[in-house]
Amino acid sequence: MTNEASAQETATLGGGCFWCLEPLYEELIGVSQVVSGYAGGHVPNPTYEQVCAKTTGHAEVIQVTFDPAVVSFREILEVFFTSHDPTTPNRQGNDVGPQYRSVILYHDEEQKRVSEEMIRDYAPQIWDAPIVTELVPLDTFYVAESYHQNYYRDNGFQPYCLFVIRPKVSKFRKQWQAKLKAS
Repeated sequence: MTNEASAQETATLGGGCFWCLEPLYEELIGVSQVVSGYAGGHVPNPTYEQVCAKTTGHAEVIQVTFDPAVVSFREILEVFFTSHDPTTPNRQGNDVGPQYRSVILYHDEEQKRVSEEMIRDYAPQIWDAPIVTELVPLDTFYVAESYHQNYYRDNGFQPYCLFVIRPKVSKFRKQWQAKLKAS
């Protein structure tokens, strides 16, 4: 019998503000955990303020723990490429800066291979401009401060949540209805 924990995989993705990606993946079947954090930079243990100052090199990212027997890494990336704009360097809407860049931080060679295929073959079918998503190996993931975790769920009536995140969540739910957890 397989140990359930050993069947889990992790994906690390940055597509703008981590508050925008986190609620999408939390609703996806096969996903057991989503953690907001920072990765891809050169400063150990960065704080939100340091990352926002644009001097750490880190991106706001999420780490998604999922069961590949239920949802594949390819499907994780399909959600990624349909939920943010991978054609705008260092920007998602009004969120501007290197911390908002589109990035896949792969955990192994198979994730790298699938990511390369998705950047080359899948994303250009959705987006008319060149894909600028960075593909880099994950070095270290730093968990963001506790108030960033489950931000949309805990702050759904905050203006940013109402006007930026809620429309993304609504679009995601329509597009991925067959792959959502039962509510």
